[in-house]
Amino acid sequence: MQFIANFSPAYFGFSILALLVMIVIIVFIHEFGHFIVGRLCGVNIEAFSIGFGREIFGFNDRHGTRWKICMLPLGGYVKFEGDANAASLPSATHSPSPTSLQGAALWKRFLIVLAGPVSNFILSIVIFASMAIFVGEYVIPAKVGGVKENSAASAAGLQVGDLIRKIDGKSIASFADITEAMVLQGETPVLLTIERGGQTFDVSLTPKTQIVDDEINGKMKRSLIGISSDATNAQAVKSTVVEGLTIGVNRTWFITSTTMRYLGKMFLGLESADQMHGPIGIAKMAGTTASMGLATFIFFIGYISVSIGLVNLFPIPMLDGGHLVFFIIEGIMGKPVSQQTQEWSFRIGLSAILMLVIFVSKNDLFSRF
Repeated sequence: MQFIANFSPAYFGFSILALLVMIVIIVFIHEFGHFIVGRLCGVNIEAFSIGFGREIFGFNDRHGTRWKICMLPLGGYVKFEGDANAASLPSATHSPSPTSLQGAALWKRFLIVLAGPVSNFILSIVIFASMAIFVGEYVIPAKVGGVKENSAASAAGLQVGDLIRKIDGKSIASFADITEAMVLQGETPVLLTIERGGQTFDVSLTPKTQIVDDEINGKMKRSLIGISSDATNAQAVKSTVVEGLTIGVNRTWFITSTTMRYLGKMFLGLESADQMHGPIGIAKMAGTTASMGLATFIFFIGYISVSIGLVNLFPIPMLDGGHLVFFIIEGIMGKPVSQQTQEWSFRIGLSAILMLVIFVSKNDLFSRF
């Protein structure tokens, strides 16, 4: 396999290390969201764990919570009073009390569970905003620097020097905005507003989908209109705090909405599932971005944190979204979902997650690299 051939032992080790660093950061923030809201809601917390399995290192805080690092650092959990396991399945032998998760008011349980994914979104916003404020962004004007032969842009009559002001009515401020506007566009016609020689006019063109092999993502399908940028007047621009926060929120929303659009198209058969990344692909991307510099790696952590937050909101038992569904059902029915139903749902959810991991790992090994 080409993927294995490209992975030297040194690079493999570096990628695994980068992956573990990323996981620890994202998992800690996620679980700390559960932890802090749980404590504010008066629920006793028995353990805060990074990783699963045998404990390597740990200590007890003044509240009696065991903070620990375990042998398999591929996740983590907060164990509340009354939990039977790391997935917060209610214990059949523990009677609900005011200080247990199951004994807390429904709205408190809802907020405690929701706090994990929300913390991931907050982490991403902070990362993207901080990058814009303290590092700055390399802004390339939305100016056509070159037109490829036999491309959509060539057929539509675009010329070097044209400024792209809008795509389908959305304002374009930089070349990066053009790239983002074309994500998941497929081969659907788009309307470009062009400025040329002081005149503004509209041009319709149909992008072409191609498999592009980039340094970070591997082989990915892209919608291309066939233009290159003009970096002559590119510059690094730092943002104010307000501008940076706006960038952080917008970028987090863009990743979230694009992911949801992709999943929607995938289930409708309009997109291929082979574009999904698995643990192996994410490890490779973690190693690649880390080798490109700290700023690029931190940006990648922000990107993955959005994905983790979003995935955890999916209504799948074992995930936070599954718990939230149970809470909604409890609110409607006026009583908790039965212990047996939750146990079977968690088993089904675990099976679904394992099958998904196997499927996307197959993509990483045989399709992407």
